[in-house]
Amino acid sequence: MPEKLVLNTNLVSVEWLKKHLYDDKLVVLDATIGKLINTESELSRSSKQIPTAQFFDIKKKFSHINAKFPNTFPSKTQFEKEVRTLGINNDSVIVVYDDKGIYSSARAWWLFKSFGHHKIAVLDGGLPNWTSKGYNVEARHSVITSKGNFIATLENERIVDFKKIQSIIKDKSRLIIDARNADRFNSLVPEPREGLRRGTIPQSVNIPFSDLLENGTFKSIAVLESIFNCKATKEQDLVFSCGSGITACILALGATLSGYKAISVYDGSWTEYGTLIEK
Repeated sequence: MPEKLVLNTNLVSVEWLKKHLYDDKLVVLDATIGKLINTESELSRSSKQIPTAQFFDIKKKFSHINAKFPNTFPSKTQFEKEVRTLGINNDSVIVVYDDKGIYSSARAWWLFKSFGHHKIAVLDGGLPNWTSKGYNVEARHSVITSKGNFIATLENERIVDFKKIQSIIKDKSRLIIDARNADRFNSLVPEPREGLRRGTIPQSVNIPFSDLLENGTFKSIAVLESIFNCKATKEQDLVFSCGSGITACILALGATLSGYKAISVYDGSWTEYGTLIEK
C-alpha cells in the first residue's frame, strides 16, 4: 500500500513537489495572473507548466467578475462549482504556484483557506524555481478530469469588507498592514490603476510584499519573523491590504509562516477604499 500523502505546511519546496508530483491525492494548480501595468489587460502566461498542473483562473473563474472592483471574492456557490470542475475533492492535497515566483499563488492559497480547505501549500519560488533546478515542464494544456466532490465552508473571519475596514480603523487592537511598495504607500507615485487616487488607509502601516522575498522565494522564517515583529505583536489581529487584494495575500502567507494566527485580508484593498472614500 502506498504511503499516505501528508501536507502539514503552507509552503513546500520544489524538491518536495518533485518527489510527490504523481502521488494519488495531489493536485497541482497554476494560479498565474498578469501584473497590472496601467491597464486591466492580463499579461500572457508562460507557455510551459509543471506536469499535471491545471489552470486556476483567478480573474475569470475565481473572482466575482461582475463586481465593481477587481479580484473580488467569489461566492461560496461559484467557488465550490469551479473547484469541483478542476476535479478537486475534500481529501485532495493541493500545491499552487505561479510563473513569477511568489505572486498570485498566495491569493489562490488564501481563497482555499477562506473556504475551509487547509490541505494546501504554495510552491516556494514557483515555476522559475522549478525550472532552475532542471525539472521537467510540459507545454501548457487543459486537463480533462472527472468532477470533484469539494464542499466549501466559508470562514468569515478571514475576509474583511468595506464596512468592516471602517470599524477596524478605529480599533487599536487591530493593525492594518499594506503590501504596496513604499512609494505608493507614501503617495509619492501615481497608482498604476488609471483614475485611482493616491493615498493610504488611515492608521495602516507598510510592509512591501517584496521585502519578504529574495529571488522569488520567501526569506527564512527568522527573517520573516523579524520583519513582522517590527510592526506587530503575535497577539494582534492583522488585516492585510494592497492594491486589489492579490499581494496582500503574500503578507498573509508570510505572517502565517511566522506564527501569526489572527489574520485576515481586506478584499477590496486600496482600489475599493480609495474609490469610495474621498480625500
